[in-house]
Amino acid sequence: MKCTRCKSKAIVALPSHNAGFCKQCFLKYFENQVQKAIKSKAMFTQNDKILIAISGGKDSLALALQLKLLGYNITGLHIDLDIPNSSEHVREIVKKFCQTFSIPLFIISLKKENLSIPKVKQTLSRPICSACGQIKRYYFNRFALEHDFQVLATGHNLDDEVARLFANTLRWDETYLGSQGPVLKEENGFAKKVKPLYRLTEFETAVFCFLHNINYSTKPCPYSKGASFTFYKKLLDDLEYQQPGRKFNFYETFLKKGKRGFQLLRKSKLTLNSCQKCNYPTTETICGVCRIKKIISSNN
Repeated sequence: MKCTRCKSKAIVALPSHNAGFCKQCFLKYFENQVQKAIKSKAMFTQNDKILIAISGGKDSLALALQLKLLGYNITGLHIDLDIPNSSEHVREIVKKFCQTFSIPLFIISLKKENLSIPKVKQTLSRPICSACGQIKRYYFNRFALEHDFQVLATGHNLDDEVARLFANTLRWDETYLGSQGPVLKEENGFAKKVKPLYRLTEFETAVFCFLHNINYSTKPCPYSKGASFTFYKKLLDDLEYQQPGRKFNFYETFLKKGKRGFQLLRKSKLTLNSCQKCNYPTTETICGVCRIKKIISSNN
C-alpha cells in the first residue's frame, strides 16, 4: 500500500478515510486533525494558558506532546488515585514523560485529600467509576480556575465521545446530551473544557505514541472490569469495521443537528447553586465530592 500523500510505502492504513500513510505523513495528518479541531471549534489560541489533564494513558500523553510540538503554552495536571499496584506506576510514567518533553507538571494526591479511590470504593454503594470520574472532574476544574488557566484540555478521543453519545442516547439523558461536545464554555463556576483529539480514534493516538516512542500505561484500571463503556466501544468498533467512517459521521451529525435542542432542554431544567462547603457549582446544597468526603469521615 502506498502513502496517500507522498506515494512512498505506507505503514498505517485508515479505512475510515480511505487512506494510508508513511510515518511522516501520518504525523502530519495527526497534527492537521488536532489543528482543525482547535480552529474549527475555537478551542484556544497561542496566547492562552492551557491545563492538560494527564492520566498516563496514550491519549492524554499524545495530546500533551502534540500541543507542545505546536508551541502552545501547556501545563500538565495528574491526579494520583492511590490505587494499589497501579497508581504509583502511572505516576512515574507521567513524571518521566513531562521531564523528557519539558512540560510543567502538578500532581494532586487523593490520599492527601482523604479521597483515596480504594477508600471511596469501600464506602460508597454506587459504581466506583462514576464516583472516580466525579472526583477527577472536580479537582481538574478547581485547579484550572484557581491557577488562572483559560482552558482545560482532556485527551478524550473519537471512540470515547461516540461511546458516551451512544450511552446517553440509549438513556435519552437530556442533561448529558445537552453538554456533550468537544467544547464546554466557561460558565457558572466551570472552566472552559476542550477535547482536541475528538476527530482522532484510539488507534490513531496509539500509532502516534508508537511513532514517537512514548511509554504509556497499558494496564486497565483494576476497578473497571464490567464497565458498560467498554462494552459500548466494542459494539461501535464492530459497526466501524463493517461501515468505515460511521463513528465520525454519527458524532458530527449529532453536533450539527441534535445537540442544540438538548442544550435548550438542559438550560431550562438545570439550576446550579454554590456548594455550602466549597462553593463548587452543584444542583444540590452540597456538591457530590463534599458529600463523599462527609460519608468517608463519618465512617472513620
